[in-house]
Amino acid sequence: MRNRRAWSATRTAVAGLACGVLALALPAPHASARPGVEDPDTRRAGRSAAVVLDWMRTADAVIDAEARPGPAETFVWQAYVSTAVYNAVVGVEGRFAPYKWDARAPRTASSAAAAAAAAHRMLRHHFPAAAPRLDAALAGSLATIPDGRAEDEGVAFGRRAAAHVIELRRDDGRGAPVSFTARPRPGVWRPTPPGHEPFAAAWLGRMRPLLLDSPHRFRPGPPPPLRSARYARDLHELAVFGGRTGSHRTPRQTDTARFFVALDLQGALGDHATRHRFGIAETARLYAAANTAQADAVIAAWDAKLHYGTWRPVTALREADTDGNPATRPVRDWEPLLTTPAHPDYLSGHATMGGALMRMLTGILGTSRVDLRIRSATTGTTRHYRHARDYLRDVSDARVWGGIHTRTADEVGVTTGHRLADWALRTYFRPVG
Repeated sequence: MRNRRAWSATRTAVAGLACGVLALALPAPHASARPGVEDPDTRRAGRSAAVVLDWMRTADAVIDAEARPGPAETFVWQAYVSTAVYNAVVGVEGRFAPYKWDARAPRTASSAAAAAAAAHRMLRHHFPAAAPRLDAALAGSLATIPDGRAEDEGVAFGRRAAAHVIELRRDDGRGAPVSFTARPRPGVWRPTPPGHEPFAAAWLGRMRPLLLDSPHRFRPGPPPPLRSARYARDLHELAVFGGRTGSHRTPRQTDTARFFVALDLQGALGDHATRHRFGIAETARLYAAANTAQADAVIAAWDAKLHYGTWRPVTALREADTDGNPATRPVRDWEPLLTTPAHPDYLSGHATMGGALMRMLTGILGTSRVDLRIRSATTGTTRHYRHARDYLRDVSDARVWGGIHTRTADEVGVTTGHRLADWALRTYFRPVG
């Protein structure tokens, strides 16, 4: 065991720097505390759900600053952190089945210390340049937990939990070189204006999932043929509602399209846990379940993108005279409301993630009332989604009204996300005992 006085002094100094004060006063022992009996204040501090919320906020900030990921990649990083935190917490608290692990901590360990140490180690492993910030955050977390056996055991177990997830994800395909090699022809994706960038993060479609046993476990059937009536309807809807100019969108529909460009879903999960007074195990489970479902939904969507490689609306509308469908007409100068992301249309990543997220949340909450307050980083506004169906309606509409996805890519994406989460709920994050 470490020298407690030396660590306490170091921790207090670092936390003081982080908080802009000279020192943090540690709580004095409870007057009635005695060996072998857990002090009530120690128990509360050692099991506080606030530490999970704090570390998921820290993870969000560090990932954004250090990895600079695309929107789809963010959930892979969040899944790494939240599964480590989840295993650290339930290894102490019980209540839910650990994620691909069977280790248990001593019953006397602090689950809050375990959560903080797990997140710290996971983030420090992947982002060593952020070490000063992460070390200060860890010191601040541990300053709220009385020194002693519970804290020491929690820190040691949290580090083990992170090390286990790090090993689980070794060589999982993150960042591997993957190319899209299909030759351009009618219906096939090619780089889109204005940047004409290559297929972004194609490795996601070959990455080893966190929950599923294969990226193509729930690969849907093919999109509608170019000469089909459904394909023509999809293209017509985009021409009418998805254009930058001359669109029939209402102001509310335009705002919805912009709203869904970048969402603070981590903040929405934390807000839900706080308002509903979730305990530390429930909070850790909420994050881990939501983030792993969305990470696997990204992988499933990118698998379909690589496999089917369908062209985006901006290409389809401009080159409609090559699709062989008598019901479509080319619009040579058509531009979407939103900038088209650099990857194929089918499936919609946002819709697939939305389907997985909503089905996972309704499963673990036991109700269709998801009660999420979600802030958009794009519009700066917040929307309150009481029911899962309302979120799924808007996320699908948003990608059509933004001019970047066909209705089919959204609808099949939602269904694929549902199937994925239904399977995961039977296997992971289940109550025990």
